[in-house]
Amino acid sequence: MTPGFAPATEHFVAASADVDERAVIGAGSAIWHLAQVREGAVLGPDCIVGRGAYVGSGVRVGARVKIQNYALVYEPAVLEDGVFVGPAVVLTNDQYPRSVDPSGALKRSDDWDAVGVTVREGASLGARAVCVAPVTIGRWAMVAAGAVVTRDVPDFALVAGVPAKRVGWVGRAGVRLEADGDGPDRWRCPQTGEVYVEAEGILREGRNNAVGVGPTGEARGGRNNTVESETR
Repeated sequence: MTPGFAPATEHFVAASADVDERAVIGAGSAIWHLAQVREGAVLGPDCIVGRGAYVGSGVRVGARVKIQNYALVYEPAVLEDGVFVGPAVVLTNDQYPRSVDPSGALKRSDDWDAVGVTVREGASLGARAVCVAPVTIGRWAMVAAGAVVTRDVPDFALVAGVPAKRVGWVGRAGVRLEADGDGPDRWRCPQTGEVYVEAEGILREGRNNAVGVGPTGEARGGRNNTVESETR
């Protein structure tokens, strides 16, 4: 296979990458230099796994997901469609990490229970963010660079800090939402014009947003998440 992105019916694996033969790589995906994809991992179509990134055994990745350089995605993480994992992000899998057991013996893989991080459709994790399992990052949420996430993040939430706390809302475009003049619980995306409604700490899309009709009147498709349909 020639270097570079492959045709949509194939996938590309750099010569220095380590992709287990039992992993499943979707059409149009690219695995770049020094990346490792373990046995049983499943990547959907049109994904990018950057230099030095790690995808653990059994990790499930949807379509059009970007895992940037040196990110560590430990099993049993689930990344739904359209997720962005920034450079050097870490998704942990051990609530009580120890090298040895109480007797001092070296712990093996069957001496502890792995717990995963779930990242819902369209969410983004900024560079060097750490998600401490088990947590769920909501749909289209944004985790700021360097944040440490220790509890679930709501849909469309913008979280930052250590530990991460909500500091605002973002829309599908990733831009911070601004208060809409039509009401105290209404928010508008300055880029797309889409409107969101907040109620009891939960943000929902307005009726005329992405599922249905877009801000300029164009038809927009509904949800069709390849990983979500298999894991929920």
